[in-house]
Amino acid sequence: MPELPEVETTRRGIAPYIEGQEVTEVRVRQPRLRVPVPDDFAERLVGARIGVLKRRAKYLQIPIHSIPPSGSADATLLWHLGMSGSLRIANVGDLPKKHDHVDVVTANGYVLRYHDPRRFGFVDWQADDETQDRRLAHLGPEPLSDAFNGKWLYSLSRNKRVAVKPFLMDNQVVVGAGNIYAAEALFMAGIDPRRAAGRVSRARYDALALAVKEVLAAAITQGGTTLRDFVSGQGEPGYFAQRLNVYGRHGQPCLRCGAELRRITLGQRASVFCPGCQR
Repeated sequence: MPELPEVETTRRGIAPYIEGQEVTEVRVRQPRLRVPVPDDFAERLVGARIGVLKRRAKYLQIPIHSIPPSGSADATLLWHLGMSGSLRIANVGDLPKKHDHVDVVTANGYVLRYHDPRRFGFVDWQADDETQDRRLAHLGPEPLSDAFNGKWLYSLSRNKRVAVKPFLMDNQVVVGAGNIYAAEALFMAGIDPRRAAGRVSRARYDALALAVKEVLAAAITQGGTTLRDFVSGQGEPGYFAQRLNVYGRHGQPCLRCGAELRRITLGQRASVFCPGCQR
């Protein structure tokens, strides 16, 4: 499933092509996504102008303004890529491929094209008040924001018996720390993923918060690491499994101490760690 770095890479890749552009045409080839494409999707988009793209967790937020713009957005599209979806930039006239379900055509000759073989993603209208949107209301802080730090993790973790890795992967604790990035951050911070969240010290949570920021920032720079066939908004492939210390390397020697990396299951997810470096 595309994680936060992949979605942020997509946002940065498509933004220069569509921000500020008028929508001239919408084509919906397959409306039956995880959430059906809204009936008024094309009607509200055509003739409107696209605002500055944002991201909240793994959701892309695309503001839609009337022409001329009245100030704040008239509506916001919420786009989720699901397990296999991608948003790419194509040229007007480029023939769609199999599983290219939605096209948003802009006046400058580009097409925002949604591709999703499994159709687990969706595009929908966000609630006018973001805090009232059930998909966004209970999300934790963004991991690269100042709101996410060791103090926050420490305060939420007191008396928690759940292992620290599933605790870190809880979207109400922080968004974007998916399986790969949680495993890598815990390795960088030297914390055993099996340790109870409530038994991690404040100092170690300070180190873990910094590690989460570092590993996610690096993944964004690399273009995302989750899917072998992930592509950026410009159609370029992502960089699967590059510069990863533990994820996908069970049975191999630790790059730091040489101990054999172990794989366990936590919260129904595979987790790889170093028994020598992580305590």
